[in-house]
Amino acid sequence: MKHLILGTAGHIDHGKTSLVKALTGVDTDRLPEEKARGITIELGFAHLSLPGGIEYGIVDVPGHERFVRTMVAGAGGMDVVMLVIAADEGVMPQTREHREICQLLGVKKGVVALTKSDMVDPEWLAMAAEEVRDYLKETFLEEARVIPVSSRTGEGLDLLKEELARLAGDVPEKKGSGLFRLPVDRVFTSAGFGTVVTGTLLSGEMQLGDEVEILTSGLPGRLRGIQIHGKKVERAGAGQRVAANIQGVDHDEVRRGDIIAPRGAYAPTRTVDVRLQLLPSAPKELRHRSSIRLHSATYEVTAQAILLDRDLLKGGEETFVQLRLAHAVLLLPGDPFVIRSYSPPVTIGGGTVIDPAPPRRRRRTAEALALLAALHGGSDEEKASLLIGEGAYSGVGRDELEQRSGLPPKRLEAALAKLLSSGVIVQAVREPRIFLSRQPFDELKEILLAQLASFLQANPLKTGMGKEELKSRLPKRCDQRIFPSLLNALEKEGRGVVERDLVKLPAHKASGNAASGPLLAQVGQLLLQGGTEPPTTRDLGEKLKVREKEILDVMHLLAREGRAVKVKNDLFYAPEHLSLLRNQLTAHLRAAQEISPGEFRDLTGLSRKFMIPVLEYFDQEKVTIRIGDRRRLRKTAE
Repeated sequence: MKHLILGTAGHIDHGKTSLVKALTGVDTDRLPEEKARGITIELGFAHLSLPGGIEYGIVDVPGHERFVRTMVAGAGGMDVVMLVIAADEGVMPQTREHREICQLLGVKKGVVALTKSDMVDPEWLAMAAEEVRDYLKETFLEEARVIPVSSRTGEGLDLLKEELARLAGDVPEKKGSGLFRLPVDRVFTSAGFGTVVTGTLLSGEMQLGDEVEILTSGLPGRLRGIQIHGKKVERAGAGQRVAANIQGVDHDEVRRGDIIAPRGAYAPTRTVDVRLQLLPSAPKELRHRSSIRLHSATYEVTAQAILLDRDLLKGGEETFVQLRLAHAVLLLPGDPFVIRSYSPPVTIGGGTVIDPAPPRRRRRTAEALALLAALHGGSDEEKASLLIGEGAYSGVGRDELEQRSGLPPKRLEAALAKLLSSGVIVQAVREPRIFLSRQPFDELKEILLAQLASFLQANPLKTGMGKEELKSRLPKRCDQRIFPSLLNALEKEGRGVVERDLVKLPAHKASGNAASGPLLAQVGQLLLQGGTEPPTTRDLGEKLKVREKEILDVMHLLAREGRAVKVKNDLFYAPEHLSLLRNQLTAHLRAAQEISPGEFRDLTGLSRKFMIPVLEYFDQEKVTIRIGDRRRLRKTAE
């Protein structure tokens, strides 16, 4: 079964709705106002089955110029257009605008139904058909068949169905892979069910029970029911007209223009880079920073057009433009759109989305224009490489790459594999996967080395720099999750050494400078004089009139040289005095098996201020093992 969307297009009162009814038996004008006024105001829907397993969902659009925004909402999912032109009037203003909208939205195939053929004589009908063919030259409908039909008599309907069946063979179905998107074109309530939305499924597959999200509000819901052409189904695929019953959302919380999508799958945006074409028929040029109305899928949003390489876009020209939107919407690479002016309110152009989540770009920069050119028509490797390069020191995550490049997962993975193997990029974080270009990754390594060298020069008594402190020296715009990869790379290159929480330079050794030499001697002498109850770092600082931090630096240097032993953060011993305490303790334990803190105090003469830290130090050094309030000699120390 092949599922496609057939959309009508054409001027008001040219018989679009009557033709749909003649083809399907369904009157798509369902509103009392539509029946009273005899014109289509809202989108109408019908279903047409043709031989060969072809299923057309039909979207009937209004033809009045006041309802063009509704027409655009219906045209968003078209695969085939049925351009309806009345034989007695010929090509009219909305004929032209609807045809331009379809072309801008990427519709490739269609047929022309020359309606009301029974109301004109054969000669007039032939002239009308020739006029239509002349009008369609150099458009996407240049080769389209023009078929005279009469909704009243049924003349030409069989030929029209045959042509629709033939066209179906030339049109590919929408992407069935990937995540689904259902743009909402209608919302209503159904007794006993609640909120129901309808739309054309643009991609992917939705299934009963799926957890969904209403974008852009972010409201969560669940698919309670799915119908296609009035029949209940378990799942719906891309290209089908769908009615979805959403549980957990009130009908007044959803509106036309919203998108139903898997929960948490997509990120709406307020800035997009696009390739924009201004129609030759546009009444005036598009100026930099002009305000326009953007239409895509089923929504409309006000936007400001930032022309990236010029100040003025003339009719018939196209260029790269950044659109800054009044509110967030969901757009993906390759999505078609239409823009309309405020005054006069007419369609003036359209194009496709290139980057749905770009930074705010500086105008007239070669780098930005090169990136957009690659995203528009470059290879997969070019797209991925340039996007990662744009991430600079922060890098770009794999999910962001997929969203912004528009590449399917398999193609993106293949491109990343090639770039990694050639060394063009680096995977800097394993989970979530974050990539950097080689140049900024190498620059960050040099920044770390420079910061480390500067720190050690300013702190000659230190052998290294703390990891966290070094990480804090990364540029602010750098993602700090990259830090471990930078350290690993420096170690592999032999330019950095990581020992526990310290980062060192391979050839660096701490040394006292001229100013610290006397201090080293003073501190060492005071430790020796202190015996088994040496002064703390605070005591030493107060005695020597030196900051405690500087005393700590000296202590650590003495410890590295074997002239001091750290018992706790602010307490260091001369090695010989600590060795004396150890010998006293081990001798006692060999004889008595165990010792209490009080017994250790009596044995050594230490006050509680020193006794407890020393006992805990011997526990830590695996000399003793604590059992309750008593210590025993470890076997390894016997």
